[in-house]
Amino acid sequence: MSSKVLAGTQVLAGLEAVSYPTIGHFLEDGFVDPAIQSLLDGVKVAGPAVTVRIVGNDAIAMNRALLELYPGTVLVVDMDGDRRHAPVGAVTAAAAKAQGAAGIVVDGVATDLLELRSTGLPVFARGTSCLTTKRLHGTESAVNVPVTCGGVDVAPGDWVLGDDNGVIVLSPREAAAVLEQALDSDAAEPELLVRIAAGEPLETLLAH
Repeated sequence: MSSKVLAGTQVLAGLEAVSYPTIGHFLEDGFVDPAIQSLLDGVKVAGPAVTVRIVGNDAIAMNRALLELYPGTVLVVDMDGDRRHAPVGAVTAAAAKAQGAAGIVVDGVATDLLELRSTGLPVFARGTSCLTTKRLHGTESAVNVPVTCGGVDVAPGDWVLGDDNGVIVLSPREAAAVLEQALDSDAAEPELLVRIAAGEPLETLLAH
């Protein structure tokens, strides 16, 4: 196994272990609009991004993006500002899961909520709608290009992290740089909680 693959595997293991809100202690950028939330409860997702930009209500672009998924990836959908048409539903989620995807993040809405939840595939969206994209063959949509999702720029291969608190997008370099700090902070937290519960003066605990 190459050192590059090994490093990626190690980063993934760390990202799966770390508490995502802990990353918010150390970084300011990469945090997707909190209006984009998980439609399932109790989820935690970490994987490299496959991206799609859907322009003009073009459902065929989503089909093309599904074919680019591979195990562990997270599909990130830029709806070009469209928050009415849902590009993700029961069939889309089932197809993504069949490809081994870890989850889907939509800067827009989804549909088929009950069916989505039954697949168990984590889907993050701004809400739900009965209005869906159509089988159009647009020329402006694109797959695996830089996109914007919830105000954050996302490149193919960026790390996408999601849980019940929200979604974070980090470049491979950013993820590797923050990971050790965040894991160390997580390791120290249980002792801090015990000391608070034991009644240790807060002015002592919170001074550092």
